[in-house]
Amino acid sequence: MSRQRKWEVIQQAETVTIGELVRLTDVRYSTLKYYTEEGMLPFHQAEENLTRRYDRKASIRRIQQIKALRGEGKSIPQIKALLQAEEAAEPTP
Repeated sequence: MSRQRKWEVIQQAETVTIGELVRLTDVRYSTLKYYTEEGMLPFHQAEENLTRRYDRKASIRRIQQIKALRGEGKSIPQIKALLQAEEAAEPTP
């Protein structure tokens, strides 16, 4: 079992685990896992068996965006379409 990082470290970290995202956003683990599986919450994974890492700032913004859209009554398929359209409109570096 891995040790949990301290709250102060998590708040300053560039990348976080899904469990740390739960602590930062107060969103259930199963919900974040679903968002990840649906492609709504991007992550980085160095190798297949390694822990998924999420960009802390971008993930928190995305979760807040999803929460706001859900609050407006949008369905998951509608939110996915909006997020995909938004990503397609972003210029590539």
